[in-house]
Amino acid sequence: MAKKSKGNRVQVILECTEHKNSGMAGMSRYITTKNRKNTTQRIELKKYNPILKRSTVHKEVK
Repeated sequence: MAKKSKGNRVQVILECTEHKNSGMAGMSRYITTKNRKNTTQRIELKKYNPILKRSTVHKEVK
């Protein structure tokens, strides 16, 4: 049997900050992974928001 080890990679959800504050319907979310050993703080990435039709800042939610 293979051993199940607790890895350093965890799944995180990124949510658009501008869309959340605009009050428009819908939500722009992305799922990605991060190495919790190297990146202990929350992630902020510029990703494309299809509803606003431009790149915006997405912050980690969890």
